[in-house]
Amino acid sequence: MTKIKLCGLMRQQDIAVANALQPEYVGFVFAPKSRRYVTPERVREWRGTLSKEIRAVGVFVDAPVEEIAACLTEGIIDMAQLHGHETGEQILTLQKLTGKPIIKAFSVESPQDIAAACASEADYVLLDSGKGGTGNSFDWSLLKEMNRPYFLAGGLNPENVERALCQCSPFAVDVSSGIETDGVKDAEKMKRFVLKVREKRDREAGEDHE
Repeated sequence: MTKIKLCGLMRQQDIAVANALQPEYVGFVFAPKSRRYVTPERVREWRGTLSKEIRAVGVFVDAPVEEIAACLTEGIIDMAQLHGHETGEQILTLQKLTGKPIIKAFSVESPQDIAAACASEADYVLLDSGKGGTGNSFDWSLLKEMNRPYFLAGGLNPENVERALCQCSPFAVDVSSGIETDGVKDAEKMKRFVLKVREKRDREAGEDHE
């Protein structure tokens, strides 16, 4: 069943909404150039209030391996998501140092990008458009060549996520700008997104039992 990741949380009230909705994952952006940037220290404070059932993902862009490893080993986050030019060697080093899952993001524009994602050393791959957080989707027809589980990102929102799930079979859907209003997370949009995914999931489960 498709899992849910609500990414780019920036406020304590975002944590409260996530706790009520119980997605499988939430994401925190540790890239200083992002408008959704939060510090690891702030997320460390929030971890005490985040539901134990939700896995925290830290999003990094070309950060030093040591910095990423520290966030993982200190329990600030449970998983790291890499959005830069990180190499396979760096991914393997992080896996060895921390024993924690690593997600590598790929910007999808061509079949070659899909092939690169399929060959990645990461535990999971995330398929996005542009550099992430753009609110734009990519050509989902390219996903027919995917041969491993993936997080689907890029332009998802409460209005189109059901269509995405009808066309694709992602391990998880990842949303950020699609659940925002005026640049901040919108509790109502967060709720509608989660409900849309779960309604689709429940219908499929019912069909499987018929």
